[in-house]
Amino acid sequence: EVQLVESGGGLVQAGGSLRLSCAVSGFTFDDYAIGWFRQAPGKEREGISCISRSDGRTYYADSLKGRFTISSDNAKNTVYLQMSSLKSEDTAVYYCAADHSLVRVKRGVCDYWGQGTQVTVSS
Repeated sequence: EVQLVESGGGLVQAGGSLRLSCAVSGFTFDDYAIGWFRQAPGKEREGISCISRSDGRTYYADSLKGRFTISSDNAKNTVYLQMSSLKSEDTAVYYCAADHSLVRVKRGVCDYWGQGTQVTVSS
């Protein structure tokens, strides 16, 4: 059974930093991609970044590039999202998701999703 478990969310002041983790287990194929997404109340889900497990290629939403960094520790089967210079508009539930296709992850069409972790940025 494939499982993705996010952690690291919480309450942080504007300008602060957080690192989210996504622990992945149960994949039966060697290659997959992981994406980070977020959804704020009343808004559509937004793609943040994604990474290919096989070659480490990374992609970012233009609006978030420079403040958010995705990385992967393949030995730990964990993908991280380092967030800095946080703003109140970054408040959302953050999800990680996985699929065998990087293209599908970039489109937000993923077979597997975590339960989400809440990030609240106070101004």
